[in-house]
Amino acid sequence: MPCPCRFSGRMAKVKTGIVYLIGAGPGDPGLITVKGRDCLRRADVVVYDYLANPAFLRELPEHAERIYVGKKAGNHHRPQDKINELLIAEAREGKVVVRLKGGDPYIFGRGGEEALCLQQAGIPFEVVPGVTSGFAAGAYAGIPLTHRDYTTSLGLVTGHENPEKKMSSLDWEKLATGVGTLVFYMGMANLALISKQLIAHGRPASTPVAVIRWATTPRQQTLVATLGDVVEKVAEAQIKPPAIIVVGEVVSLREELRWFDKRPLFGKRILVTRTTEQTGAFSALLEEQGAEAIACPVIEIVPPQSWEELDAEIARLGETDYLVLTSANAVKAFFGRLQAAQLDARALHGTSVVAVGPKTAAAIESRGIRPDLVPGDYRAEGVVELLRQQGVAGKRILYPRAELARDLIPCALRAEGATVAAPLAYRTLAPEALDEDIRTQLQQKQIDAVTFTSSSTVNNLLDLLGADALSLLEGVTVVSIGPLTTATAVNRGLKVAIEPQDSTLEAMVAAMVDYFVPGS
Repeated sequence: MPCPCRFSGRMAKVKTGIVYLIGAGPGDPGLITVKGRDCLRRADVVVYDYLANPAFLRELPEHAERIYVGKKAGNHHRPQDKINELLIAEAREGKVVVRLKGGDPYIFGRGGEEALCLQQAGIPFEVVPGVTSGFAAGAYAGIPLTHRDYTTSLGLVTGHENPEKKMSSLDWEKLATGVGTLVFYMGMANLALISKQLIAHGRPASTPVAVIRWATTPRQQTLVATLGDVVEKVAEAQIKPPAIIVVGEVVSLREELRWFDKRPLFGKRILVTRTTEQTGAFSALLEEQGAEAIACPVIEIVPPQSWEELDAEIARLGETDYLVLTSANAVKAFFGRLQAAQLDARALHGTSVVAVGPKTAAAIESRGIRPDLVPGDYRAEGVVELLRQQGVAGKRILYPRAELARDLIPCALRAEGATVAAPLAYRTLAPEALDEDIRTQLQQKQIDAVTFTSSSTVNNLLDLLGADALSLLEGVTVVSIGPLTTATAVNRGLKVAIEPQDSTLEAMVAAMVDYFVPGS
């Protein structure tokens, strides 16, 4: 079948790129293949769909162009023939083109059509399979699509065929009685017809059915019914597309095998107010417990206006007895300037390195140095007490600090007789504006909790929200990393519901689990 696009004729010979047709999976960003991720990382342009998780775009190089061509029911952003033309045009400019598609490109994803057009246009291409949404939906809902005690046959059916066809043209008799498990893609609009036809052709009305919406994401909903009552139950639950429909006796295993939606924070939508660079690690911890982490960066880390003070202190490392680092940002700034001075870890010979807590210690260790001292109390107070026990009278201490850091460490240690240099290592700034989508979600009471990991995150978020800040956060569970952040939140009019005993991200998540699911 010829490709219906205008690039099928002769073209002048130019350098040709390549197109990768990549299946991104159904939504969970962890389900993309290693090869798919590697292709993204060297793309010049990505052409992506509505169902592809936006998190994948963070894997792209900075120079990569992003082109959205997603389709929603009733709203086709760009017709398929135009997408085909776009892929060919971009490749003919010599680019590495990634066509990122939800699920698997060759299973109801029109990847075969795109591949044919590329082949007929003489464009090199490769197909990178993905986890198809039907398979993933079953696994994440606790439904094995095949099981030797239930069925060894499986059928995949699209419930939304080519508009020129009708679902009634399917061989319903063979589908109804000849296949153990049936998985319908894009079938919600035809759910009544599917149920009616299967029953009419011999499938018992008592056959279990699962409707799985937004499979593999924290928004996943799973409804279990029978062929006889599934239409009514879906209407009552107001389940809308996108959803996968699974029909078969294997659905009865869900209650025993469900795991994804049993995690303690499942369905909770939690704002993460850390910097864009630091959001990932915290989000991963929340997502492991089932939450949907919503990035809301309210801090930007920038260099000081001058490196002169810190550079001067690095030049005196040979005289320094202790180096105190109280954040991963301080670690990054200090070692960056060490490298700028054409020095490395050997410059710290004879200097004891102090880390405020395990995260800072891990950041230091990533630079090839094991911290000498880590206090049990992961705060400035803990650092001061630990060094008091060491005896710092007459010692020289270097404390690269944030612009808005408290003066506790330098003041307390100077009172103990130490010489403390506290050069500026980095500054924290608030973004110019808050993402309007965040404000909308707060207005619509779609956020369950907001997390604060420093006083700056409290102040910046409230300032960005403006005069309506307290009303927008009414009913939202406030989570603070520690006493100082809590004090700032309380002074700004917030009621802090959760504060962990230890000031770590892991402890914050554990405290949220205890709060939302007591006794878990």
